Amino acid sequence: MRKYSFLSLVLLIGISIFVLVGCQEDAAGDSDSSSDGEYGPPDEVTEWVFQPAFDSSDAGWDNGVVPWIEAVEEATEGTIEIELLPAGSITSGDEAFGATIAGTTDLYAGWATVYGGNMPEGTLAYGMSMGADNTEEAWEAMWGSPDYRIGELVQEAANEIGLHWVGWTNQGPNAAFTNSPINKLEDFEGRKMRAGGPQATFLETMGGVPVSLPGGEIYMSIDLGTIEGTFWDTGGIDDMKFQEVIEYAILPGWTPAQHQEIYVNQDSWESLNDWQRDQIDEIFKSTYFKTSEMHAEKVDEALQVLKDSGGEVITLSDEEVDRMREKAINEIWPKIAEESERNAKGVELWKQYLKDKGKIE
Repeated sequence: MRKYSFLSLVLLIGISIFVLVGCQEDAAGDSDSSSDGEYGPPDEVTEWVFQPAFDSSDAGWDNGVVPWIEAVEEATEGTIEIELLPAGSITSGDEAFGATIAGTTDLYAGWATVYGGNMPEGTLAYGMSMGADNTEEAWEAMWGSPDYRIGELVQEAANEIGLHWVGWTNQGPNAAFTNSPINKLEDFEGRKMRAGGPQATFLETMGGVPVSLPGGEIYMSIDLGTIEGTFWDTGGIDDMKFQEVIEYAILPGWTPAQHQEIYVNQDSWESLNDWQRDQIDEIFKSTYFKTSEMHAEKVDEALQVLKDSGGEVITLSDEEVDRMREKAINEIWPKIAEESERNAKGVELWKQYLKDKGKIE
């Protein structure tokens, strides 16, 4: 009888240990559950480090990343906290994109096609040369209409290199700011202007001479006459004091709607539970339109500053915009298409979109 009782006790203890370990494994492995095992906010707070490719002087800081961060923290009920640091805090602006891919930082904001170099599909989100005219058109082509959904190509490319696209904003026209009036395509001929990436491709195609310069050297170079002007996001010209050294703003510039993107490291994204990811996905559209409107207001303010300083805003005629668009589509877009299979598909979708809008034949 004693032997039977002892064996029963051993068996009971073994079963208890098995059940306890199993419960612990279930709890440890269920990262997508809230405290009560249901869909919802988790108990733990996730802390992310966000370093854009720019600092607080860029229009994208107050009008892009800050509102997005506030929206994310509110939507996730404080279960995600984001520390925003200026470029140079952890890595340089040029290296910020790669740092987020590597997991050195959790979040990046900027222009993947400019500072990335290893994600050509970023061009589709950044802004096609003479592509969408405004925020509504850009959204319709990239995400809004099931006929195009060009944004999915960008998301696929981002996922492939270890990122997830989570934010977007239209910074407005990336205009030309010069000391000589430009009223038609031919007026770009021979103009020596600061231009980088897609800007340089546009200027060269239109007959101008692109010059590569750090942002901090543009003001002095224009003042000294080394260059005749620059391409820049319109809402940021007063931050750079360009109104002191240029006379004309030429709209719409190389693109009527230049965009800025936000990407999160893929591992950081997947570490969230389903509810958190859904909450962030749900604010993508609302923050896009909110921040784009904030940028539009800044554009109006900056152009007024230029006028108050004695400058002139030149808006190109519809006929000239059509001419530039045709030249861009025939000579610039094919180069974009050559960079990847997804770009080739995206370019064709952009062409179809413009055809459907009656902007090209």
